[in-house]
Amino acid sequence: MFKTRLTAAALLGASFLVSPAVAQELRFTVWTGNDAHLNMLNSIGDSFKATHPDVTVTFETIPAGDYIQKLTFQLAGGTPPDLGWMFENSMPTFVKAGVLEELTSTLAATEGYDLDDFSKPAMALWSTDGAVYGVPFSTSPFMMFFNKDMFDAAGLEDPLTLADKGEWDMAKFREVSAALAAANEGKWGFEFKDGQGYDSRIMHAIMPPIRVYGGNAFDNGECGFEKPEAIAAVTQLHEMIFKDGSIVPPGEQGDFFSGSSAMTINQISRASKMPGAGFNWGIAPLPTGPAGASPVIGQAGLVVFAKSKNPELAKEFIAHMTNADNVAVMAQFFPPARKSVLNSDAFTNANALIPAAQMENVKAAIANGQVLPSHEKTPQIEAAMKPRFDALWKADANVEEALKAVCAAIQPQL
Repeated sequence: MFKTRLTAAALLGASFLVSPAVAQELRFTVWTGNDAHLNMLNSIGDSFKATHPDVTVTFETIPAGDYIQKLTFQLAGGTPPDLGWMFENSMPTFVKAGVLEELTSTLAATEGYDLDDFSKPAMALWSTDGAVYGVPFSTSPFMMFFNKDMFDAAGLEDPLTLADKGEWDMAKFREVSAALAAANEGKWGFEFKDGQGYDSRIMHAIMPPIRVYGGNAFDNGECGFEKPEAIAAVTQLHEMIFKDGSIVPPGEQGDFFSGSSAMTINQISRASKMPGAGFNWGIAPLPTGPAGASPVIGQAGLVVFAKSKNPELAKEFIAHMTNADNVAVMAQFFPPARKSVLNSDAFTNANALIPAAQMENVKAAIANGQVLPSHEKTPQIEAAMKPRFDALWKADANVEEALKAVCAAIQPQL
């Protein structure tokens, strides 16, 4: 009897020894292919193993211009990622479609998480009726990147110097852009964000000037593109492209990061590209306008998809990725929504490429900025808007009539 019991115990013990924990993978979609970003993200994924040793987080890059379309195909085709990044303007659409998991209970139950540490304005887009569907990992204002060498060679004061003197406005922006293009044959004074202002980043191109002119895109169900403020702002851009020749025009490929344009609007995550640029550079606030300063903020958040194979595990990873320590790590590229990190030296000194004084301008823009417009019908609005803006970016276009056509096209969706 003793022998039988011993054998059973031995067999039971052996069964534990030969049954390893089941390895699990979380698929996480992002729109960055930048090595510095991916190295940082992979390090955060690896740190999750301290509490989840059998979990591997795999980051999959989908280019920004294709991101929503390809993500939608994956969701519809039964091959969804577990979690991913989400654009601010697409968030209302995905929430309304019911394809995102609610995160509230997981975040509230995570020890030391402190959901109240997140700025309420920053969380507004990611919460509905008190339920959290996403956590912003980047609340990043648009800043003016400039090639200081090109300004110095042209004998011009750079945007940071002009801003410090209170002289950096839309009129001065136009003036120096034209002077820089004239001084550098074959190059331009300015290019839109990532050189994509005519296709996938139309709103990134037009919203900064529209806001400082006192206008808006759409608000409370009303289109603002046909109002005088928006018309004046877009007219300035149009004239800079086709009269001054100072903005990279449609069909041409500028690249600030290789030195072919003197200025561009972008976010501090792009500073990771600057070590290989080969020129001295800096960042400055956006120019002011008739309505004063009106910084524009781009947000991106983390979401869990309802069709995830591991939704609870994916929620735990979001709680891990957005705890205070990891937010401080991500702050080198992605300005945080956590107040404790944003207001600390950890953020001011987070990016070794950007001087602390210039990071203070980033903090000020976060404090005073407005997020890009969003709507639950963003895909339909953008689809209706695109051909009308294509008609605008021609030398002989009537700006006012083109913007009225944009409003006529999108008003049914608003």
